[in-house]
Amino acid sequence: MKSNHSRWAALSLVIVTMIWGGTFIIVRTAVHTAGPLAFVGTRFAVAAVVAAAVNRRQLRGFSSLELGAGIAIGLCIFAGYSLQTLGLQYITSSKSAFITAFYVPTVPLLQWLFQRQQPHIAALAGAAISFVGLTCLAGPEGIQGGFGYGEMLTALGALAISAEIILIGHFAQRVNIARVTVTQLAVASLLSFAAMPVAGERLPGVAPLFFACALALGMASAAIQYVMNWAQRQVSATKATLIYAGEPVWAGLIGLLAGEHIPALAGLGAAMIILASLMGKLGKSKPANA
Repeated sequence: MKSNHSRWAALSLVIVTMIWGGTFIIVRTAVHTAGPLAFVGTRFAVAAVVAAAVNRRQLRGFSSLELGAGIAIGLCIFAGYSLQTLGLQYITSSKSAFITAFYVPTVPLLQWLFQRQQPHIAALAGAAISFVGLTCLAGPEGIQGGFGYGEMLTALGALAISAEIILIGHFAQRVNIARVTVTQLAVASLLSFAAMPVAGERLPGVAPLFFACALALGMASAAIQYVMNWAQRQVSATKATLIYAGEPVWAGLIGLLAGEHIPALAGLGAAMIILASLMGKLGKSKPANA
């Protein structure tokens, strides 16, 4: 029975990753009418309201652990989205993709370092192969050049993504998923709005396209964050990371259907990521001896 739950959880994360891969065109459209922080704040505000409305009966009796978990995860969500978006103002999208890929090998290493949770050798090998695959997807232009301000911002964003995945796995078994989901979405939204004056941004006026995109992705984000919190009760953070690494693969497939050209090197990278995900299923993370 537990094995069936694990399979459904892994499948749900694959679906989440597929949805992520299809959101790039929506985000790109929305940020033409307003700044990135305004969009992130509005998107997660919608997500928080939707999650609260759906789970309103479960929002009483917050524990200090649930509140703390929601705040910590929400902070990581905000940091990951905002730092990556700010970094894109200084570096190319391909280089951003390459640097962000550092979260793939970083998650099992951070778990090993801070949680004393030794990954299975197959999971480590899968993370390494997935990272190489993501490098191929980034292309030669993604790995050339120095390490400046934009690269630093993006690398910090990748660490925030790693922390989010680890924190979700750490708290998933001990908290009410609905309460934590609402909290983390609200925190990500509030922090984004609070950062807008610092970045010189403001909300757009009458912008139907902007708010339509924010509404669509907001509803999707509410479902995605809830599913992540639920699924990582059955799927280790390392295995979840390998699944999440398939995001650019799905984005590429959707782009291919839309008529975009996919270079051979990118196709090789996609194949390596799929191989890495399969390898991740060969072993589970092993807890360190007490």
